[in-house]
Amino acid sequence: MKLAFRIASRFLLSSRGQTILILTGIIIGVSVQVFIGSLIDGLQKSLVDSTVGSSSQVTIESVERNQTFPLSDDLLADLDRRSDLTAVSPVFSASAFMVDDEATWPVLMRGFDFARAEPIYKTEAQLAAGRLPAGTGEVLLGTGLAELTGYTVGDTLMVLTPSGDTRDLLISGIFDLKVASLNETWLLSDLATTQALFAAGDEVSAVEMQVEAVFAADETASLLADSLPADLKVTDWKVENEQLLSALSGQSASSYMIQVFVLLAVLLGISSVLAISVVQKSRQIGILKAMGIRNRTSRQIFLIQGFLLGLIGALAGVGLGLGLSAVFSTFVRNADGMPLVPFYFDPVFVSLSFLIAVAAATVSSMIPAGKSAKLNPIEVIRNG
Repeated sequence: MKLAFRIASRFLLSSRGQTILILTGIIIGVSVQVFIGSLIDGLQKSLVDSTVGSSSQVTIESVERNQTFPLSDDLLADLDRRSDLTAVSPVFSASAFMVDDEATWPVLMRGFDFARAEPIYKTEAQLAAGRLPAGTGEVLLGTGLAELTGYTVGDTLMVLTPSGDTRDLLISGIFDLKVASLNETWLLSDLATTQALFAAGDEVSAVEMQVEAVFAADETASLLADSLPADLKVTDWKVENEQLLSALSGQSASSYMIQVFVLLAVLLGISSVLAISVVQKSRQIGILKAMGIRNRTSRQIFLIQGFLLGLIGALAGVGLGLGLSAVFSTFVRNADGMPLVPFYFDPVFVSLSFLIAVAAATVSSMIPAGKSAKLNPIEVIRNG
């Protein structure tokens, strides 16, 4: 093996033009593979974050539409103990009216335990003014509703329920969820305030959750459904976002196709150039065989060449691909200054791309390695 390694190294160094040509092909192929894969992964992560990253990914609710249900402490404790759930937040939602002496506005009252809901909705980061409710009797107003009504932080608003009950609530803050329909209709308060306003006791409208593995939300929902009472059901974001999933699947499929064809191009390039190298080095190989090296050793020479080329090219290609991804996310930005596609580094994908490139380079050298083993030293030397 040491002899084969030394000969392979000398062959590569003596044919610098061919070596540089093969390395360039590998570097470009691997960099394109890493760049496209990272770009698609970053785009998918961005799309998922923007659509379901700040909303419930798995939801427990009543089988009967728009019905509340009692949430037992045991069920809540069981959900809190699950390692596949990253956030568990009971919520009470009900329609109401915001009224004053001049107008009435339909609103949706949503009551949270803000400490539990923060990992899901990131409400504190969405505040445009003021603070989160610190206790009962306080509420958050959306920016759209604030513009419509003229209310601001520190004002008191009146909420009218369908049953005719009214309550004055102090505006502790104004939020901006970046969705006009929500900013114009949602009022956010703590869970106890909302339950008391609608005389709901300890009942809730839903239990909203986020999961550790976003794309395994359906599996988590299925497991939860098996342990729930018959009057409760579980829904997940994948069921409610079929079009988004279809788009993500299409992106992944196109990414895989591009990567496969790039890899095939690299493999064919290495194989053809090394095959030419066998012809060019046939005299040297014939002399080496006449001196006593075995066919196995002659095969190893070209296999080692393929491995070395793949190793060096893959290392440089991965570095170039990640660099291109970082540059793209840094300089290609939206109008608001945020990256169009955020840089996303997946060590598993990068490592797999590296290993596949090295393996492909080694495998592609098997054909020229087989040809070198079949060379007859006497004929090669005789024919010059």
